[in-house]
Amino acid sequence: ITSPVTFDILPLKLHPFSQSTPTGLDCVGWKRRISAPVITDGALDKTALTDDVGSEEDLYEDFRSSNHRYGHSGGGGEQLAINELISDGSVVYAEALWDHVTMDDQELGFKAGDVIEVMDATNKEWWWGRILDSEGWFPASFVRLRVNQDEPMEDYPLKVEGGKEDDSRRFGMGQTTKDQMRTNVINEIISTERDYIKHLKDICEGYIKQCRKRADMFTEEQLKTIFGNIEDIYRCQKKFVKALEKKFNKDHPHLSEVGSCFLEYQTEFQIYSEYCNNHPNACMELSRLTKVNKYVYFFEACRLLQKMIDISLDGFLLTPVQKICKYPLQLAELLKYTNPQHRDFKDVEAALNAMKNVARLINERKRRLENIDKIAQWQSSIEDWEGEDVLVRSSELIYSGELAKISHPQAKSQQRMFFLFDHQLVCCKKDLLRRDILYYKSRINMDDMEILDVEDGKDKDFNISVKNAFKLHCRDTEEVHLFCAKKPEQKQRWLKAFENERRQVQLDQETGFSITEVQKKQAMLNASKQHHAGKPKAVTRPYYDFLMRQKHPTLPTTLPQQQVFMLAEPKRKPSNFWQNISRLTPFRK
Repeated sequence: ITSPVTFDILPLKLHPFSQSTPTGLDCVGWKRRISAPVITDGALDKTALTDDVGSEEDLYEDFRSSNHRYGHSGGGGEQLAINELISDGSVVYAEALWDHVTMDDQELGFKAGDVIEVMDATNKEWWWGRILDSEGWFPASFVRLRVNQDEPMEDYPLKVEGGKEDDSRRFGMGQTTKDQMRTNVINEIISTERDYIKHLKDICEGYIKQCRKRADMFTEEQLKTIFGNIEDIYRCQKKFVKALEKKFNKDHPHLSEVGSCFLEYQTEFQIYSEYCNNHPNACMELSRLTKVNKYVYFFEACRLLQKMIDISLDGFLLTPVQKICKYPLQLAELLKYTNPQHRDFKDVEAALNAMKNVARLINERKRRLENIDKIAQWQSSIEDWEGEDVLVRSSELIYSGELAKISHPQAKSQQRMFFLFDHQLVCCKKDLLRRDILYYKSRINMDDMEILDVEDGKDKDFNISVKNAFKLHCRDTEEVHLFCAKKPEQKQRWLKAFENERRQVQLDQETGFSITEVQKKQAMLNASKQHHAGKPKAVTRPYYDFLMRQKHPTLPTTLPQQQVFMLAEPKRKPSNFWQNISRLTPFRK
């Protein structure tokens, strides 16, 4: 690569194995611009979304049969570009927009802001990536590709003690290169903001206005549930983009001073909190309505008449949630290429901290609420469960993995799967034949425990030689639990996880965070319904479709079905897990 590679990105989050996957994206999180002019409100009104021209189904079919194709043209050029870079030996990095928490050992877990090396992007929804010594699948929509791809990983800001970035490498590159890098980031901020405004306008004018004309289909309460305060967000963003445009230096973009704009609007951006908290309700209401054909046809007609890209309404409604979480990543990259002498440096630095706080509050609340459903689903998949539900005391999975548990009196070692939640550690046993099935064995109350690091060698309490070991010691009963990891780095991750667990408990106490009893009961009820619905213990239909969408032109048609699945899953290790994927929730240590 002879010049910096720049990507233009529109974030779109899709739930793994979602049945409502947007069909118009070349690759999740990417977009193409549409050159066709937007139909005016008058033209939209005349075409009908009225009763004069028949049903929404007729209107939809008219558009389908006509030559109007307002979706994407072409065939996945951006996605091909990523894979060409990878196959040419170039390294492609992405930054996490969201935490990806999963209990599947073939998926890659990460925190928002982590840098991931993208190793395979041949599938639209799921990419293969690496962080340090861990590799696995992750949702492509959970990440933002870095603007400047030609910069090596070693030059990326490092986290040092206290959580601050190490600036020692930030200023090592040449000034000309650095100016170009800053230009790339400024251009991305401006261009994505313009595109975002276009999407907000399309939602407000293409959907909301038309819905309000159909009082026979929508009540005001329904519209408030579906669209939340997105019109307020649209008005706010229009003012914000104007402020950005005034600070944008078209002739010399690297001289632009945009930091003050973010500082000016940081308080107004808090309106996103209301929208993000309502978003799960919007998804449920949309899901309920789209079970009725006339709503499906109506929403699709709105999209076609507004000449919007081929994404379903729930996809468009997710963009504000992701936008507020994308700002800190953009500002972090902008700060990285801004010299301390630059007039914008202090404002960008302050703006980064301000937007981190806004995004952190919104993202944390949303993530924690989503997690309780995942925890409930996970518990429902565990055989022989005993005692109270996990959600009675916990709302967060901190870490999970396999450890050897050594018990008295014979110092017998047993391999077990452990799941560390806030307040408790749950122990499960894998089925001997079907390793995807877990049986409940016990749990440990972490509020009573202290963690003891154990040196390699002979342990006096258990009178055996141990390696990569640690203990949990109960302060009240003096009971001791001994655990051994397979590798030193795994032991360190567990020790770090125990620290994080205590920190999470303390933070929840300080902030007063809690999940209501109604939310807990509803999560368990939903999980119980899914569990007793008798899901097939084979690859679920959405996942089967996902596999079959991958192109294998030379695949023999005579192969057994199971062999087809394995060929359609490049880089995955053969495992019975994928035959029974419906039994486990997408969760990660």
